[in-house]
Parts: sequence; structure tokens; C-alpha cells
Amino acid sequence: MASASKGAQKELRAAWDDMIQSLQQARDAIDQPELMPPPPGDRILAEGYRYLMGYVHAAVERAFHEDPVRPHFRNALSIITRATIDNADAIYFYAPIDGRESYLLRGAVGDARHWRGDAPAPTGRKAPHYVIFETSWGVLAGDSGDLSELRPGMKTQTGRIDSSTIEVDADGRFEILFAPERPEGHTGNFVPTLKVASQPHPTDPTVPAERYASYLSGRQLFYDWEREDAIHLEMAQLGAEGTHPEPYGPEAAAGEIRRFGEIVKNQMRFWNAFWTIPMGTHGERPGSIPGVAFPRNAFNTINAASGATGGGMSTNLYAGGVAELGPDEALIVENRITLQPQYVGLQLGNLWGESIEYADQVGSRNGHQSHLDDDGVIRFVISHEDPGVPNWLDTTGHREVFMAPRWAYSETPAPEQWPTVTATKVPFNEIRKHLPPNTPTVTPTQRRQEIATRQTHVRQRFRHF
Repeated sequence: MASASKGAQKELRAAWDDMIQSLQQARDAIDQPELMPPPPGDRILAEGYRYLMGYVHAAVERAFHEDPVRPHFRNALSIITRATIDNADAIYFYAPIDGRESYLLRGAVGDARHWRGDAPAPTGRKAPHYVIFETSWGVLAGDSGDLSELRPGMKTQTGRIDSSTIEVDADGRFEILFAPERPEGHTGNFVPTLKVASQPHPTDPTVPAERYASYLSGRQLFYDWEREDAIHLEMAQLGAEGTHPEPYGPEAAAGEIRRFGEIVKNQMRFWNAFWTIPMGTHGERPGSIPGVAFPRNAFNTINAASGATGGGMSTNLYAGGVAELGPDEALIVENRITLQPQYVGLQLGNLWGESIEYADQVGSRNGHQSHLDDDGVIRFVISHEDPGVPNWLDTTGHREVFMAPRWAYSETPAPEQWPTVTATKVPFNEIRKHLPPNTPTVTPTQRRQEIATRQTHVRQRFRHF
């Protein structure tokens, strides 16, 4: 039996030591003030270690199991990898690709009539409420560890398609071709993986104008958690079917071990800096973006997704703020919609950006899960205790929580048609004075049933078999 060479042993040990050092530097981002973590507290520190381990979990998949020749879809975020104020209604999926090649994606859905703007099917299983596929050149958000990745031109979207235009056959099946250019005669679903940039790269003049996508990513968004089912996606690089990778060796292993540590370190450092500097979570400071920095018990200016706001789903409008509430206080959020979007939701997160628990508690609500008042306004109530009203969002005891309203439009409307969102802090015992008189009452039994429905859906959405 062949024995390992001393050179391989030395290189792999050195890579391991580098990885451990990177993980230690990632750990420092939990409690070292110069790395801009949230203000310390016992719960914040505990959640910081869980947050870090979410990146560890994700980095194992990314560093050791990415193969653009034989790609697999994986969860970018999930119930065990929460970050970036993740949307509780979403499956975040991604796969590495080589934009110079062509890929065919296949999927099958339940009743999808709502994708065309029709009323959802009254019974039976349904497709997710909204689906989008996006191709992009550049690192995934946060991978650089440096806020300079927010500069225009550092990343490029090469194409996208969403459920408003995806062609689905009578059996609910669909295919999407991803390629640099649409082949002659092709008339089906298509997304380009090449975009020729009109401006030079902002930091590296040697980068060619041809930007070939390095990732395919997207979202499956769920509205009706009782009846909507996730889509199983399959994709293959055309011409590579039936092939296998080269045997694994020390050089590949060492590179992946180092990359694993770098991903974890850079993600921790980037998002700490992101929340602290441009988003001004802990108070505006040099580098905070005027109008975009998060205010307390209020919302920033609604903005379209962009690199300057950490990316996000390209069809979304976003707003954000921090709810800061004492034990006997509540925040009433009024969401007014002029032009009906494909999706609307409000998510809470802790100050690491982990979504507040959305299966066992109610840390989020979407349009389907929300009571609409007679005047067309959705009024959410954020508080530490259940006030017995339909649109309650649970802080789970956090004195401070991120608030992230989202609205998805396949085509971004004119600004005068954008929604508006406002917040008013009130005493907890006066909540109903600030709601319409006919606001229903939700009993503890009804709330428990609501949570049971959420638990069932989330288990199914993220099942492992």
C-alpha cells in the first residue's frame, strides 16, 4: 500500500493550521469591538457563536463540494444557516456554474396559475408563490470580507427569469436553458450567462469586459404555508453528463481547507461591518449611507436591491429599521401598498442578522398570513408578548430587533407607485386603540394552531430526505 509523502503531509498540516487561524479570526468577530459586533450581552454572545457555526456549516458545502461541471443546488441560507435578515418565506438556493458553458435546468410544480396573476387554485397542492433564477459574475455577498465589494461594477448580474414569465407545460414541468447566448431557433425559457460590461472593473483593469456568470442563485418564496410545495430542481452542464471529477489529491484538499476558513472569516467580518457602517445600526458614523442607514422604531428610505445594500433579490424593494422596545411597549407598523406586488412580507432578525424564529414562534409574516384592514392597510404589531391580534410579530424577548419589509415586483414600478411603511411606538396595553375597531381577536388556541401549521411547513421545506 502506498504511503503519503512528507510533502503532502506538510502541506495539508499547513493548510489546516491556516484554516484554524482563520476560524479564530472569525471567532474574534463575535466579541472584539474593533471588528464591530453588536453591543455585547449574554444572549447576543450566545447567538453569535450559533451564527458563526451557521457559516461553518455553509462553508463546508461551499469549499469542499462545489463543482461547476456537475453542479448541485444547495441552500445558501436555511433554518440552520441564518444570516443577512434572511427571509422566512424563502428557500435560498445556489449552484456554481461556468458561464462559458451551457446548462439545462428542469423542475416540476403543482398548480401555478397564480404565477400569471390569476387567483390561486382553491384546493390542492400549489407551486411556491414566487420563484426567481439569477445568474451573476463575482463573489457571493460577503465573501471578500471587505465593504469595497459594494462598489458598482464589483459584481455583475448577467440575467434573470422569474415565475411571471417562466413557461410551464400542462403537466407542470419546465426547463430553463442557461448559456452565454440563446442558440439559434431556441424559443423556450432562457437566461444569459454572459454580459459585456460597458465600464472597466473599478479596481482591476485587467478584468475583461466579458463577464461570465460564476453562480446561479435564486429564491422559492412561499405564501400559503399549508398548500405550497418546494420545487425539486435538477441541472446539468450540457456535454458533461456522465463524467466524473479527477481523483482527489493533497493540492485540491489544501486549497479547499484554506478556502473554508477564509469564507467563514470573511463572512463574519463583512456583515459586522455592513450592519455597523453603511447601515448605521448602532448609530450613524462615517460611511453610513444617508437615507439607507437603519433608524430606531422607524424605517429607512425604501430602495431597490443593489450592491450598495448588500445585494438581495433583484426584483425586491427593501426597507429596514431597528425596533427598540421596553417590556411594556409595542411597535405598530403600517404597510400601505399602491401597486400590488407579487410578494409582500415583514421579517424580524436579531442584531447578527439571524432571522427571528419563524417555525416555533412567529418572527415573520407575509401577505397571505396577514390580516388586511378594511382601508387596505396591513397593520403589524411587534411586541414581546402576544397581544391577541392577527398580525403579531414576536421579538422572542429581544429588546432590539431588525425589521425588514420586502416587496417583490417583476418590473420595478415608478417610485410614485412604491409602497410606504411607517412605525409608531405605543404602550402595550393601548395597542387596540391604534387598530381599527373591528380588528379580530386571536385566542391562545388559535395562535398555537397557527404555529403548528408553520412548524409543519418549515419541516417539509427543509427536509433532508
